Amino acid sequence: MSETTKQPTNDAAAFTALGTPRDRVELPAATFDGTINMPVMHQAVKAQLANMRQGTHSTKTRGLVVGGNQKPWKQKGTGRARSGSTRSPVWVGGGTVFGPTPRSYEQKVPRQIKALARKSAFNARAREQAVIVIDRFTWETPKTSQLAQLLARLEVSHQKVLILTDGAKTPVYLSGRNLPNVIVQPYSDASTYDLLWSDVVLIEAPALGHELAPVAEKAGEKVKVRKPSARKTPKAAAAASEAKRDAKTAAKKTASKKAATAAKKSAAKASAKKTAPKAAAKKAAPKKAAAKKSPSSAKKPASKKKGK
Repeated sequence: MSETTKQPTNDAAAFTALGTPRDRVELPAATFDGTINMPVMHQAVKAQLANMRQGTHSTKTRGLVVGGNQKPWKQKGTGRARSGSTRSPVWVGGGTVFGPTPRSYEQKVPRQIKALARKSAFNARAREQAVIVIDRFTWETPKTSQLAQLLARLEVSHQKVLILTDGAKTPVYLSGRNLPNVIVQPYSDASTYDLLWSDVVLIEAPALGHELAPVAEKAGEKVKVRKPSARKTPKAAAAASEAKRDAKTAAKKTASKKAATAAKKSAAKASAKKTAPKAAAKKAAPKKAAAKKSPSSAKKPASKKKGK
């Protein structure tokens, strides 16, 4: 993709605040002229992320660490290396060399570059058909379920949604405050980072200069809200993969143990079958020998008495 592209996007889908579809609405050509400048958007986002940093990191040098005023041992005669302070960076508990100190990460961006980056972000979302126009939010009281039903009817409840209202509207803001992956703010406050963060942008029609005629509608049946999929952090993903590996190894170990015990049992049965006739033969052998001895002893003649 080239640095700057121009492909006009003229219209967007329109809905009511209850999710009823309307005729498509033309987007203002002053903002949605198709210009997308990637380097400018990168500069604006990088500056905003840098300006969000507090810069309160701090480390202590050897002059700020408590202690170390006295020389630990004399210069010569001990056989050890010379040392002048226990708070030297060489020592454990000593100072830090060239560590971070409190500073400002502020980056200034010219107003024209900010405006061009914001315009490019709007055009990028419009080219993806991710801009939806809502005729008017006329909610008097905040209700989270009402906004959740609107997003479900638009089939965007599982995506990151940026809702831009015509000025500050507290009921709409409070309705979306408790919804994950939903940001509600005035149209004039939308930044390049917020627009590129979102997957879908809902814009109230008066913020674009349109006054759409009201449509007679009734509250429809409730739609099942599709929950956004939880995005795992790298640590959580690593922990999950390790748990899977451990489970696999444990399953393999148990399977190998079961196979080993089954093999041992089968081997024991086979050996028992082989040794059974031998044992029976061994038991029968003494009986046969006893049976052979008993008739021979009966046949022996009586011994003659001496002296006759």
